[in-house]
Amino acid sequence: MPRILLINPNSSAATTAMMVSIAAACCVGRAEVVGATATRAPAMITDGAALAASAAEVVQIAQAQRDACDGIIVAAFGDPGAAEIRARGVRPVVGIGEASMRAAAEGGRRFGVATVTPALVASIAALAEGLGLAAQFAGTRLTEGAPVTLAADPARLVDALAAATRACIEDGAEAVIIGGGPLAQAADQLQPQFAIPIIKPIAAAVAQLLARFAA
Repeated sequence: MPRILLINPNSSAATTAMMVSIAAACCVGRAEVVGATATRAPAMITDGAALAASAAEVVQIAQAQRDACDGIIVAAFGDPGAAEIRARGVRPVVGIGEASMRAAAEGGRRFGVATVTPALVASIAALAEGLGLAAQFAGTRLTEGAPVTLAADPARLVDALAAATRACIEDGAEAVIIGGGPLAQAADQLQPQFAIPIIKPIAAAVAQLLARFAA
């Protein structure tokens, strides 16, 4: 059975465990998922500088564990280090940002991103541009409240993301990405509230890796 290494670019071991659990549930009987947690990043990455700074350690983790896995997921929405890992040919690598945007854009759909981090809006737009999806990108809508405060209150987080998702739909989005690895549990709870696809980045990344394994 192939082994997937999920790298958490932030330093929260609890977040890593949560994301590994969600990824494992997406590939029962098809792959094993193990996690690795960065140590030099903040517990929650909330701005572009921290996102960019986390890339070096992500690459180091991938290099150190290359022989213990068959594929890698970079589990922060800006995909720090994913391009560098891919360029080195370490292992097949998927960033949750890229995977979710490609899934959301399938069939030419317009898509939006609902997230909690105002300082990452420019990074999200740059990711869509880099993937050639800017014409389908309806923009990012933000939750009300400080990201760390919302993360500590799961019920409030889900409500805030639901409001941001509705705003994305008003912008013309035909699919909405819940933008962020640490938001994975909230993303799981949102789909029943909406008729359009709610894209869960970790699930999208797992699906993309499994497709590569099967090719």
